[in-house]
Amino acid sequence: MPAVFVIIWSTGFIVARYAMPHAPPMKFLMARYVLSVLAFCVWIFWAKVPWPQSPAQWRHLAVTGVLMHGGYLAGVWLAVRHGMGSGLTALIVGFQPVLTALWISHGGGEVSRRQWAGLWLGFAGLVLVVLRKLVESFEVTPFTLAMAVMALLSITSGTLYQKRYVMPCDVRSANCVQLMAAGLLTLPFALLEPDAVQWHPDLIGAMAWSVLGLTLGGSSLLYILIQRDAAASVSSLMYLVPPTTAIMAWFLFAEPLTPLTLLGIALTAAGVSLVVRKPT
Repeated sequence: MPAVFVIIWSTGFIVARYAMPHAPPMKFLMARYVLSVLAFCVWIFWAKVPWPQSPAQWRHLAVTGVLMHGGYLAGVWLAVRHGMGSGLTALIVGFQPVLTALWISHGGGEVSRRQWAGLWLGFAGLVLVVLRKLVESFEVTPFTLAMAVMALLSITSGTLYQKRYVMPCDVRSANCVQLMAAGLLTLPFALLEPDAVQWHPDLIGAMAWSVLGLTLGGSSLLYILIQRDAAASVSSLMYLVPPTTAIMAWFLFAEPLTPLTLLGIALTAAGVSLVVRKPT
């Protein structure tokens, strides 16, 4: 399950590359949320899946939806759309595992020395993976930096909040509630964007994968992983996303894989293995 999640989640930047020239970011995300909610509702009705039973559970799911979908995706897409390179965006958001571990330690939770070593080793590998794009595109404005940091804080706080407050329930109805909350947050910003969506074949393909692969597949797997595993271990999987994306970009767009990139991939994989390995 973790390997499948990483592969699916890594396609996010590939989707953005195909879709961004043809749609404003908030309108694209709004359409993604609407189509995903419709798909989940069909699935829920067909499978007779129960909805969350208590108002408190609905509220907690709504909060995680606003953070993990609305805030995270909006931050990433707006940062890249307004000029921040994908390498720098990935590097800032990639600090999530360390930030999560710091929060856990501050709250009295235990992060072992081995896990700390793995977190910093993984981050060092992440720097090497995105170094080429970091050098090629280092355009930072107060707005793009704020959006990238918003994405980092949103995905980190959303992961911790879900782990603490969301009670186990069916992943399909839980994801549907989260997406409805994210859509309500996104709607007014989408209406303010002046540009129209151009339904180019690249955009249609990107939208289809965003709904079926990233949302119904990737988001559901992330929800399950957070419910089952420790927050630090789940967050460390995010380190593997940029390296996997780099491999995909090499295959799809002939982007070079330099020796530094390959070294970064190896370091990242080693770091994650230290974090997720069960103590003996």
